[in-house]
Amino acid sequence: MSQSPFNGSAVPASLSGHRISRRNLLRGAAAGAGAIALPSLLAACGGGPGGDGKTVTMGSNASDPVPKKAFAQAFAAYEKQSEDKRTVDVNTVDHNSFQENISRYLQSKPDDVFMWFAGFRMQFFAEKGLLHDISDLWGDYTGFSAALKAQSTGSDGKQYLTPYYYYPWAVFHRKSVFAKYGYEAPRTLDEYLALARRMKKDKLTPIAFGDKDGWPAMGTFDYLNMRTNGYEFHKSLMAGEEAWTDRRVKDVFDTWRGMLPYCQQGANGRTWQEAASSLQKGESGMAVFGLPHPGQQFAEDEQDDIDFFAFPEIDPAHGQDAVEAPIDGFLLAKNSKSLKNDSTMESARDLLSWLATGKAEDVYLAGDPNNVAVSEDADTAAYTPLQKKAVDLIAGSKQISQFMDRDTRPDFASTVMIQAIQSFINEPDDIDGLVNGIERQKKTLFASDAGS
Repeated sequence: MSQSPFNGSAVPASLSGHRISRRNLLRGAAAGAGAIALPSLLAACGGGPGGDGKTVTMGSNASDPVPKKAFAQAFAAYEKQSEDKRTVDVNTVDHNSFQENISRYLQSKPDDVFMWFAGFRMQFFAEKGLLHDISDLWGDYTGFSAALKAQSTGSDGKQYLTPYYYYPWAVFHRKSVFAKYGYEAPRTLDEYLALARRMKKDKLTPIAFGDKDGWPAMGTFDYLNMRTNGYEFHKSLMAGEEAWTDRRVKDVFDTWRGMLPYCQQGANGRTWQEAASSLQKGESGMAVFGLPHPGQQFAEDEQDDIDFFAFPEIDPAHGQDAVEAPIDGFLLAKNSKSLKNDSTMESARDLLSWLATGKAEDVYLAGDPNNVAVSEDADTAAYTPLQKKAVDLIAGSKQISQFMDRDTRPDFASTVMIQAIQSFINEPDDIDGLVNGIERQKKTLFASDAGS
């Protein structure tokens, strides 16, 4: 056993989460009816209110091979230990399609249980009445810190999420490439850019970069903002309490503009998998990723060659205090017809209770060592050096963020920031026009909460 880095005493303020009053729908709803055809992408596998009572349908966004296989192993382990012969019927959908269509999915014919995220993304759907309250299950959960519970709690004080794992974001690289050229991990932005210049002279692309999926570059913005302006400003900005036209935000984009010449060009046409592949091939020197991303693109015999360092310091006043570390988990869909069957509901709750155990996390992480268990009851003896380093990174942090598209309202992240960041990548010189456009749209969206 080991102490979870998400403990109430270490980072209570940063993990307490923002409270929201009312949220609009995600991209589909924000764009208007008919923008995205949901049923063909996220159709539930399971039966209606009848069913056999022992089959639980699972809506999965784990479409990449490594997590998909690891989840299959975890669900198989659940079925094997189930004395009542309960089974899990998995409906796997492309990760991006799942995210873009989640609102309509949950309002239509969702699976019984689905994979999703902590923070705003969970709170939003809880406030819409699209999730089942599992507070009573939490009464029996062990191994979860108070901070984890806070991240699984809606604005009504009830719990809706069963957390499963987390993964920090950092700057990843190959040990062998650094050893070959004599590179050393930088601590400050100046050192980071100096290293990028060396890599360019060595005929490497310094920073692998892909944002075709719309969300990967958000991690870079988050770090630049937290390193430049501090976690509290970042939190307020995500909550709509700061102006995007503020000089401090312009400074973030100005710093990012200075980094772009060292990034892979054409990022908006490149997926994160393709960017990670260039790192794996030794064509690029570094990349800002979450822990699972490079691990899923490296062969099994190359895993030991993956390493990372914390995103560099920009302002010494903020140092490297904040770390981006999203939490993923499982929720019960309120509109699942089969959950109206008491036996199916009992089976779904039994599955969540098992997934909340350290043993369940052990099974998953044995197949996907690219994440870190949230439970203090999980066995960390088998952790890879990279996982242990990830735990240390979190444990040494003073604040934890969840990622832009989880720390702010969903419609703002999906309909405003994806487009804004991709526009900036294509045309980075008009920062005033960029932030003016973001602020104008932010005021419109956040104003919808007024008086609610």
